[in-house]
Amino acid sequence: MPEQETLERAREDERKGKSASTQAGEFVREEMEHVREGKHGARSPQQAIAIGLSKARRAGIKLPPPSRGKTSAKTRKQAEREYEKGQTGRSQKASPRRSRGVRRALKREGREVASPAALGRRARALSHNAGQTK
Repeated sequence: MPEQETLERAREDERKGKSASTQAGEFVREEMEHVREGKHGARSPQQAIAIGLSKARRAGIKLPPPSRGKTSAKTRKQAEREYEKGQTGRSQKASPRRSRGVRRALKREGREVASPAALGRRARALSHNAGQTK
C-alpha cells in the first residue's frame, strides 16, 4: 500500500495537469526510498522501478500498460490487470500468505540498486539506447 504522502503528491500532479508518467514517478520515488532505508531490497533498478509503476497502476494512475514490443507478454498482461484494478475502484484484500512470501523474497535482495551510482548507470544506459535506431 502506498504511503498517504505519495498518493497526495500524485494527486497534486494530476490536478496540475501533469502526465501520467510524472504522477507514477512519485510511486517509483517512494519505492527507491524504501530500498534505501532497508525496508526491502531489489535485484536491479529496473525491478524497483517496476514495483513503483505497479503500485501506481493499482492506485488508479492512468498509466497504460507497456506497448507490445517493449516487454514480454507476461509483463504486459500483469500490467493490464493492475491497470484494470486501479481503474475500477474496488479492491480485494491481498492474500496474506502471498504478501508475506513476496515481502520475505524482497528482504533477501540487495540494497545497492537504489544508490545514486546505480541509478546513474541506469540513466546513462537508457540515454545511450535512446540514441540508437533499429
